[in-house]
Amino acid sequence: MLLFPWLLVLLLCVVRDCCSEVKACEDAQKTCSVVVCGRDGRDGPKGEKGDPGQGLRGLQGPPGKLGPPGKTGGSGPSGSKGQKGERGDSSVAESKLANLEREIRTLKSELNSIRKLQGFSLGKKSGKKFYVTNGEKMSFAKVKGLCAELGGTVATPRNAEENKAVQEVAKDNVFLGITDEVTEGQFMYVTGGRLAYSNWKKDEPNDYGTGEDCVILKTDGTWNDITCTAAFLAVCEFSA
Repeated sequence: MLLFPWLLVLLLCVVRDCCSEVKACEDAQKTCSVVVCGRDGRDGPKGEKGDPGQGLRGLQGPPGKLGPPGKTGGSGPSGSKGQKGERGDSSVAESKLANLEREIRTLKSELNSIRKLQGFSLGKKSGKKFYVTNGEKMSFAKVKGLCAELGGTVATPRNAEENKAVQEVAKDNVFLGITDEVTEGQFMYVTGGRLAYSNWKKDEPNDYGTGEDCVILKTDGTWNDITCTAAFLAVCEFSA
């Protein structure tokens, strides 16, 4: 008699649980027609992605970290060779360059002459000639070389006016650009040609001693033949 009541209680519990599950299943079916009620059912296949929902989208998140650089790719194929261009006209540039080089050489030469002329005192102009001296005494060969280097020649008076101009510049015995080195007794200008004017001292030229092939202008304005190795004042002549 005691066993019957316990069986009754157990049966009531089973019926209650079963009814609860059935009710839950029915409630789910009311909201979703795809819900299958059952116990220990397996998951069904994943459905297709649905359309995006309506409404405001959330803010975009910050960019991620920069990934490592990729490997450098290989060189691409060479492109096709272009057409040969027209040859440039370099004749104008070459001509300008040549002119500039000539001007530079000329300026250098003139500057060199000016620097050397700085050693000379102020000269004396006579007609179209200009006479200057540096106050130094030297042999005729050195005087000749110095004047040529400066673009002039040894002072060579061709009339009384020029003779006086050289005399005033020198104020001392000075070599003239006149010699008879080529032909003895025949004095000529070192630039060529026979004498067009002379102012010899009395009894001169006399070719005294071992030979006097050069000419000096004395302080009194007269000329005298003298040895070329002696040292006298250098006076150079330039075109004015």
